Amino acid sequence: MNQEVKMHETMRVGILLAFVGGFLDVYTYLLRGGVFANAQTGNMVLLTLQISQGHFVQALYYLVPIIAFFMGAVVTEIVKKHDYWHEYVLVIEIILLFGVGLYPLSYPPIIVNSMVSFICAMQISSFKKLHGFAYATTVCTGNLRSAAENLTAYCLHHHQESKIKCLSYIIIIGSFCFGAIMGSTLISYLSIYAVWICSGVLSLVLVILIKDNLADFLMINNFFKSEKIESK
Repeated sequence: MNQEVKMHETMRVGILLAFVGGFLDVYTYLLRGGVFANAQTGNMVLLTLQISQGHFVQALYYLVPIIAFFMGAVVTEIVKKHDYWHEYVLVIEIILLFGVGLYPLSYPPIIVNSMVSFICAMQISSFKKLHGFAYATTVCTGNLRSAAENLTAYCLHHHQESKIKCLSYIIIIGSFCFGAIMGSTLISYLSIYAVWICSGVLSLVLVILIKDNLADFLMINNFFKSEKIESK
């Protein structure tokens, strides 16, 4: 737990991303057809249910977001080949969320829900670790299980690392829930435009990562300058 942590794995980034995850879940549920677009388990269950009942047209309502989620993961793997790919992912998310806010309520929600599914796939595929251990920012199930496992490990064996992990998971879950609360509150004032709050939060994460990259660049640059001076 004492090794140097990459900026995209820090708690501050995790808290902000989890806030966005909770916000988006409430946003799609309250404004975009009563669905949770972040995870696809429910969509898969409802898809198979519609197919088993012979409702093939209705099944498309759940199939399209599943495909969008799949494609979001694929695109992320492609983007990973580039330097600073976390920043590219954030830029894509920010732009798409801005587009979500422009999508009228009078239009079918399947398009915007698919966009959110795509966004969440990119986020969950890009930000997988918190201080080196696995977590998620768009769903809570795995975090809740991990919190319980580490709490039990701490109570039984008194490992400080398990205690820290448990508290970290609880903080992420709390941020997710806070995002949901803020989403519910702001939607009543801003309606569809409330999702732009998520664009703003992700922009803050982007600034944090860019600032960290710039600091690393300046450090390396200063190192080479000092080497040149010493060689003289």
